[in-house]
Amino acid sequence: MKNKMVVLTVLLAVFLGVGCASVQVKAPKDPIKVDITMRLDVYQHVVKDIDDIESIVSGKTGAKPKDGMKLNFLMANACADEGLSPDVEQAAMRRKDRRAELTSWESKGAVGENKFGLVEVKGGEAPADLVNSENSDRMIIYNALSQKNGAPLEDVQKIYAKRLQDDAPAGTPIEAMNVSGSYEWKNK
Repeated sequence: MKNKMVVLTVLLAVFLGVGCASVQVKAPKDPIKVDITMRLDVYQHVVKDIDDIESIVSGKTGAKPKDGMKLNFLMANACADEGLSPDVEQAAMRRKDRRAELTSWESKGAVGENKFGLVEVKGGEAPADLVNSENSDRMIIYNALSQKNGAPLEDVQKIYAKRLQDDAPAGTPIEAMNVSGSYEWKNK
């Protein structure tokens, strides 16, 4: 029995000796880099309002919800959804009425979409009253969206400009950001 105890003690000592190997921890030469990419769309409500307005302008059915009620099955809105004001709806309807004429001038390259979501004359033949009326209605919309969503006017204009440039017909001059980060005019 003593032999068994001695053997067991020796084996235990060997296992403990092997199990307690020393480990050295050294700091790496270069710092550890962790790349965490996250997108936070703080203007999701602005984009939703833009979609609603452009649905009215384009004449897509189902663009205007009945009795101002909007159903959102995918996510609950963080703030109350108040719908579009009568001024914005009227401006959108006026834009709808002139859409065909404006699209015609855009496809000819006579007018273009600038970086602030406004129409600019790029050729001398485009009617100034069309451009002025369109820009006036757009500013009504931009100011209302800025106020409703608590977003800076310039941010609303840039978000809306991107949408209008994407929706513009081929041949439309657009003021877009180039690779160096500055804006330049190019044809879509």
